[in-house]
Amino acid sequence: MNHIFEFFFETYQNRATHLIVLEAIAFFFGIASVIYAKRENILVYPVGLVATVITVYIFLHDELMGDMMMNFYYSVMSLYGWWNWSRKKNDKPIVPISRTTTKEKWIGFTMFLITMLVTYIVYKSHGTVIDTSNYIDIFTSGLFFTAMWFMANKKLENWTLWIVADLITIPLYAYRGWGMLSLQYLIFTILAIQGYLAWKKSLDKSQLKTQTV
Repeated sequence: MNHIFEFFFETYQNRATHLIVLEAIAFFFGIASVIYAKRENILVYPVGLVATVITVYIFLHDELMGDMMMNFYYSVMSLYGWWNWSRKKNDKPIVPISRTTTKEKWIGFTMFLITMLVTYIVYKSHGTVIDTSNYIDIFTSGLFFTAMWFMANKKLENWTLWIVADLITIPLYAYRGWGMLSLQYLIFTILAIQGYLAWKKSLDKSQLKTQTV
């Protein structure tokens, strides 16, 4: 039991109090945003913005440029997603849940590659000695980047990318000693699986309704 306690809290012993408080706030708002996303509730974006803006500050403070850049992108994409999800016609959302087309898959793959390249350049430009954990971070950055874009456009496949990236991030953050963030991504994984099932059920119901009309 003591080992578990030490894993989650030992790294915070010499941490500035305000950073611990901010990380805790980001932790709860981040989880809340995924819950709202699972429910296809537009509150995912304002709530998520709180978490991402705080996280940008924390990662910038810790000089983790790849993670910081991704959360900055999440903040910008949240504004786009907020606008896109709020669009309605005849009181119905203009952007429904759907699957990615072949063209959208290629766009997503291109975004994935470009994001990895840009993240690598950001690391190198700041003189970071890139080790294995950084390469993993570069890879997950590409996944998260694409997942966020898919989610902003209500593509079912966004959940698949979140699940894969979250599963990789759990041990990565544990290795770096970030117990709270590692736990957060474990919760994210569970919620992402639930989100996929909920969105798929909604999509199947919508397609069935369309076929019977």
